[in-house]
Amino acid sequence: MTKILHIEDEADIREIALMALEIIGGFEVSQADCGSAALPLVAETMPDLILTDVQMPGMTGPEALAAIRALPGFERIPAIYMTAKVMESERDAMLGEHDLGVITKPFDPTTLATEIRTLWAAGPAG
Repeated sequence: MTKILHIEDEADIREIALMALEIIGGFEVSQADCGSAALPLVAETMPDLILTDVQMPGMTGPEALAAIRALPGFERIPAIYMTAKVMESERDAMLGEHDLGVITKPFDPTTLATEIRTLWAAGPAG
């Protein structure tokens, strides 16, 4: 089963995404409410993909992803960003070598898993 580590500071969004990804998508999902809480989960859960919010207090999504990719064995882990505020130019600047894309919030829980699979199949966008 594919494992996703979802990093999101908003509890209601975490809950909706969890249901959408596990029940509809069939993914195994671990969640963290901030970037610093996600770091120890990486080694524990060994995710196949990181799904992270961009704007979070403390460590942003891109900062959390950089910290995760600094861990041995996770340098090339694919990631997808979720954000409510992103202009095309910001999106392009945000995406790095192993980033698959951006999902805009609010997202549709019935299609979230499909969006993730589509971005993953397409490969890195950065």
